[in-house]
Amino acid sequence: MLCDVCKDKEATVYLTQILEGKMQKVNLCESCSKEKGVTDPTGFALADLLLGLGAAQEMDKGSDSQRCPVCGFTQVDFKKTGRLGCSACYDTFSDGLAALLKTMHKGTLHAGKSPERFREQRRLDVEIQTLRESLADAISMEMYEKAADLRDQLRKLESEAQA
Repeated sequence: MLCDVCKDKEATVYLTQILEGKMQKVNLCESCSKEKGVTDPTGFALADLLLGLGAAQEMDKGSDSQRCPVCGFTQVDFKKTGRLGCSACYDTFSDGLAALLKTMHKGTLHAGKSPERFREQRRLDVEIQTLRESLADAISMEMYEKAADLRDQLRKLESEAQA
């Protein structure tokens, strides 16, 4: 079996990782495994290897002397540990991190989750605000029948929101 990185030499190191119930395997030759730091657990980021065969190289696009002004972390520190030192590191290393995070995750914006009741309340609030604006427009344009319908819808939604 050939090495997944250089695709030239015979693989002698076999790594397996299970993420979210899915097994991912990486086969490396001796030289690529040493280059990736497989023998040194502090210098090897299996996730980087699996998600782009060295995705941390995206961090090389910035200058080598770049250092976080708050915690003093460098790109070398990030590559060794696979973690950033503080929240300011995200701004300091943003150029390289954007590409790296995009390959590791579905995107670069965290949408988060919210409880179902909160989402429903928020949906009602937005709908109520939209109806209020439509009602004001209908009144200003002297469309009183439409305004009456909108008023009734608004009252119904407001009673739902309070329940």
